[in-house]
Amino acid sequence: MNRAAHPAGALYDGRTFRSTAPETASGGSGPARSPVGSYHQHGDLVWAEFSGGAVREGRLVGRCGADGVITAAYCQVLDGGEVVSGQCVSRPERLQDGRLRLREEWCRADGSRGTSFIEEVAEEAAEEAIEGVRT
Repeated sequence: MNRAAHPAGALYDGRTFRSTAPETASGGSGPARSPVGSYHQHGDLVWAEFSGGAVREGRLVGRCGADGVITAAYCQVLDGGEVVSGQCVSRPERLQDGRLRLREEWCRADGSRGTSFIEEVAEEAAEEAIEGVRT
């Protein structure tokens, strides 16, 4: 991973994040599962694909400022077929164990607003998390 290609250190390239928002988790017959996203960064351009929990498929694309703040648009298709889109501003916070957490202030196209958090999945668990979403 080349995290030196951007003033913010290409913070996001190759990182995996999991939503902590209960409204996007689904449990089915087992434990609750939350959406997992794979992030990419080239210069100030950031994009991600995510799925899992109540999200069938989603995409995010935006710009990363020198301070690591992402300003982006997103769109996702939920399990029930609803298409949800909007914009968000994601501010990075460093957790005690060194992982990143993003505080996401979002506004949907329908006018609803809120705050969500996504947390970086530890590298050794990232592939397992992604595989768990695919099954």
